[in-house]
Amino acid sequence: QVQLVESGGGTVQAGGSLRLSCAASGRTFSRYAMGWFRQAPGEEREFVAAITWSPGITYYSDSVKGRFTISRDNAKNTLYLQMNSLKPEDAAVYYCASTSMAYITAAQAMAPRQYYSWGQGTQVTVSS
Repeated sequence: QVQLVESGGGTVQAGGSLRLSCAASGRTFSRYAMGWFRQAPGEEREFVAAITWSPGITYYSDSVKGRFTISRDNAKNTLYLQMNSLKPEDAAVYYCASTSMAYITAAQAMAPRQYYSWGQGTQVTVSS
């Protein structure tokens, strides 16, 4: 089992940037595909981005492609989400999650059921 703790959320003006971090412990972090999801009030949990084990193939939702970048530092057991050009509709609680697979397809990356461990979430608020 891997334990995940997100950080880096906060309040930012539209057009600004934030970098989220997800610290992993309890299992060999580097061998598994990881992802970021978000959930706004009254909405379902939504896929944001995912990254496989080395060489780190990435997937993004259409709504964040070109603005967000997912990355991982396997030496630090940390997953990142760099969010630029933030919009009010990006406001949500952001969760990181781990699969039990090294490589996943785009379809697998988008499905919450493929992830077996989740962090507690970090709030991102974007003011217009």
